[in-house]
Amino acid sequence: MSRLPVVFFGHGSPMVALEKSDTTAAWNAIAGRIGKPKAILCISAHWLTRGTAVTAMAQPRTIHDFGAFPQALFDMQYPAPGDPELAHRVRELLDPVPVALDASWGLDHGTWTVLTHAYPEADIPVVQLGMDVRLSPAQHWEIGEKLRPLRDEGVLLMGTGNIVHNLPAMDWDNPDALPYPWADRFNGAMLDAIVEDRPQTVIDFAQLGDDARLSVPTPDHFWPLLYVLGARHPGETAELGPNFIHHKSLGMTSILIGAV
Repeated sequence: MSRLPVVFFGHGSPMVALEKSDTTAAWNAIAGRIGKPKAILCISAHWLTRGTAVTAMAQPRTIHDFGAFPQALFDMQYPAPGDPELAHRVRELLDPVPVALDASWGLDHGTWTVLTHAYPEADIPVVQLGMDVRLSPAQHWEIGEKLRPLRDEGVLLMGTGNIVHNLPAMDWDNPDALPYPWADRFNGAMLDAIVEDRPQTVIDFAQLGDDARLSVPTPDHFWPLLYVLGARHPGETAELGPNFIHHKSLGMTSILIGAV
């Protein structure tokens, strides 16, 4: 079995699940490039844990973890099966880090709103990995590094979040306006580091001062990127696309690494 790429999706608003756009078409095209994996391990910005955890149920529920959106969004289901065997394999790879086998979470919107477009048939087993809020950026990266062997076992490692994610600063009336200068600078610095395979710059993102503080006011949407970069083998090519900032402060860049 050939080695699978790794991918980071800039997932945006939950409403993207109901949309047909250039972005959602690009997600589907990325999945087409990757092919159909045996299973998917997703690191979503929306599952924060105390201690590392992995979903281990046979049939994860579709979680509607958001507020005032149309009923059509709450009616959506993504009935992919789980993969308890993969959950145990994740636990084995991360040893001696304790990994809780979770039977209550499921697939949150950071996962299923993307997969609805990338793999709409929902016939690939999906497991989510919870991000331990007590870990440093370097430790999140190291977990991704430990998960690298899964790429040679038919498992797609997928992160979903946003490189720039400042919701209070968003200009809701101007979705296509030029990004704030601080968002543009931070996004550019991160993307340059990713393309040039300089992961330490991304791990040390906070050193960019106010640009980082404004672009990443909370780290939850940034952390999934670190897992994806940790799973990257040195020298693998990174492809960007879609690549834009929505509403001036919501980064929608997706990154495919290691594709042939």
